[in-house]
Amino acid sequence: AARAVLDRETSNLWPAIDLFARGEARDGSNAFVESDDFELGLAAEYEVDLWGRIRSSVHAEEFRARATRADYQAAALSLSAEIVSTWYELIEARGQVALIQEQIQTNETVLDLLEVRFGTGQIRSVDILRQRQLVAATREQRSDSEARVAVLEHALAVLLGRAPGVDLEVSRENLPQLPPLPATGVPMDLVRRRPDVQSAFHRLQAADRDLAAAVRNQYPRLSLSASAATVTGEAATLFQDWISALVGNLIAPIFRGGELRAEVGRSEAVRLQRLYEYGETILVAFQEVEDALILENRQIESIRSVERQLELAQQAYQQLRLQYFSGTANYLDVLTELDEIQQLQRRLLSSRRTLLEYRIALYRALAGSLRTTRDESETP
Repeated sequence: AARAVLDRETSNLWPAIDLFARGEARDGSNAFVESDDFELGLAAEYEVDLWGRIRSSVHAEEFRARATRADYQAAALSLSAEIVSTWYELIEARGQVALIQEQIQTNETVLDLLEVRFGTGQIRSVDILRQRQLVAATREQRSDSEARVAVLEHALAVLLGRAPGVDLEVSRENLPQLPPLPATGVPMDLVRRRPDVQSAFHRLQAADRDLAAAVRNQYPRLSLSASAATVTGEAATLFQDWISALVGNLIAPIFRGGELRAEVGRSEAVRLQRLYEYGETILVAFQEVEDALILENRQIESIRSVERQLELAQQAYQQLRLQYFSGTANYLDVLTELDEIQQLQRRLLSSRRTLLEYRIALYRALAGSLRTTRDESETP
């Protein structure tokens, strides 16, 4: 649509040529009023762009078309990031289901061991009830995770343009390791490659050209008109006599009630607005990069903390379990530590996926060298 508007404005740089034809038959009671008139000709009109008003309008639409293409690239970048994010989230959700299934097996194994020891009178029945409660709670976690997997599969299918419910081939079973940090480059490089920054810059340039066109619209206009026609009373002699004319018109606005001056004021205000929007877009771009870097660093520290907590919890669980079977510890402490281990395992998996989310946010903030299939064929 933006390119069509550009083509429409560009057409004003060329003459407008029209073909006209007219036929008239008059009939009345008086024989002198009975006649036929036939007319056929060409008419051309052309406005001389004395002050560059038309060309400024064309340039404005050209920059708007470039801004629209940048918006298209930004949308493609957002869609790509959303697909990748949903894909990793689906891998993490499937990993949660597999992890919870392992935890269910572990809890059931512990339950079997407790039931055997209960049969020999070595433990209390309340310990078995508490372990059965943990098994039931873990199964509930599995149901929630399986539902999340189904929802994410539907979301990913829709993002890929497919109907929800189709089988998706997710080749990965585990989340990948975080690759090295990309080169962020100098700030000017960031400004140049982000499509939203490019869009804001092109809209600023378009507003500047609109202001120039509004100012030049106050100047006189020179238009040329030319026509060539043949007029006759009989169709057989239509092309025998020709009449041609060339007319030049100079129109200068004298009084418009302040309309042209108001349009200049409006265009100037819009240009100032686009300038502020451009500056804000640049600041937001820098902020998003810095935020993504900070969040990634903090998330790495958080993962290390969770890994350390998991290691300590496993050690504590082993000691409490030995103490419990030797009769020097309460099973509630053992159960609490086992539940803590399983929660930390699930939290660790989610934290690793969150780390990938922050890296995706960084790539999105840096924009990369994104190119679309329309870039080369639709360059204004």
